[in-house]
Amino acid sequence: MASRGIRDKVAIVGMGCTPFGEHWDKSVDDLLVDAVTGCIDSVPGVSKDDVDAYWVGTMGSGSSGLTLSRPLKIDYKPVSRVENYCATGSESFRNAAYAVASGAYDCVMAVGVEKLKDSGFSGLVIPEPASDGTGADLTAPAMFSFLAPAYCKKYGVEPEQMKEVMTHIAWKNHMNGAKNPRAQFRNEVAKETISCSPLIAGQMGIFDCSGVSDGAAAALIVRAEDAHKYTDKPIYFKALSFIAGPAEGPLDPSYDYTSFTEVVRCAEDAYGQAGVKDPRTEISMAEVHDCFTPTELVLMEDLGFSERGQGWKDVLDGFYDLGGGLPVNPDGGLKSFGHPIGASGLRMLFEMWLQLRGEAGDRQLEDPKLGLTHNLGGAPGACVTFVSIVGSELG
Repeated sequence: MASRGIRDKVAIVGMGCTPFGEHWDKSVDDLLVDAVTGCIDSVPGVSKDDVDAYWVGTMGSGSSGLTLSRPLKIDYKPVSRVENYCATGSESFRNAAYAVASGAYDCVMAVGVEKLKDSGFSGLVIPEPASDGTGADLTAPAMFSFLAPAYCKKYGVEPEQMKEVMTHIAWKNHMNGAKNPRAQFRNEVAKETISCSPLIAGQMGIFDCSGVSDGAAAALIVRAEDAHKYTDKPIYFKALSFIAGPAEGPLDPSYDYTSFTEVVRCAEDAYGQAGVKDPRTEISMAEVHDCFTPTELVLMEDLGFSERGQGWKDVLDGFYDLGGGLPVNPDGGLKSFGHPIGASGLRMLFEMWLQLRGEAGDRQLEDPKLGLTHNLGGAPGACVTFVSIVGSELG
């Protein structure tokens, strides 16, 4: 795969993000208004009338551009509603960014929203279309639970060691989320509590699964050369990559559930766009799609942060902790935020926005240069995936 990318062509100049959680007293409209208002307010002198076009990502909390134009009372401007499974928020951003890079618009906004608590459901909350019957009829936890035993078998990791690895990932993300006022779960959780939690699927317990939440986030995007007209601390995009796989994993006898091929290819494309040669040393921080703890482990190798079969050791060594060599999910990840589908990708970018501007508070990293976000939708062997790389400086 080859793509020219939009390196240093677009910038984020403002962002807004609601707290994620059980918003029983707020509607989808309320969440959208809160996120967009927060985004607009972060850029002095800008109003929603200055935005040329909007993209809103949602899986099941609205249909058409009216999802956003109605509550925001947008004055007859283009509003596109997009969806791409659990990577819907990232898809919203990607479309908006390329619209600016093309020269079609000067200033656009990407928005993501989902309200799941009222439905009682998580994951892909839409009716599944008719299929050929070859897909597995399994829950999301069941499908992702295959990752842990497959990894153990391939790399000779004992089940007890894998449990320790999964526990450390959950512990780390809850530790980070406890420092984040927007997280749904803001308590540190003892490793003993995590490891002894009731099982959900395979080796995965309750604390190995992301929660159910409501939330919204928004980003204001302009051309890079115009960024300093809006803020003295923009963040610039070095790479945007999105891939949909052929969904052959469930039918391929050679697929072994120890890698997401789509993520590998997507990361390779993003690194090529950004000129990153060694992601383990060049990337300062990463927000990844930790829908389940074994997912985060596999992603560390698919994204090139760890050598194959060595990611579990890096996890236990604390390499991905907040004070480690490459902090992963410094905001707490899906584990602490839950996963309102349309908002998660933009929530990840919001953490990059805060960190690169030095505004992340108690979890602020020391002088980060490049940040990576990764969003995934679907199931092992059949998914879509997004990778972005962002930085605070041009060049």
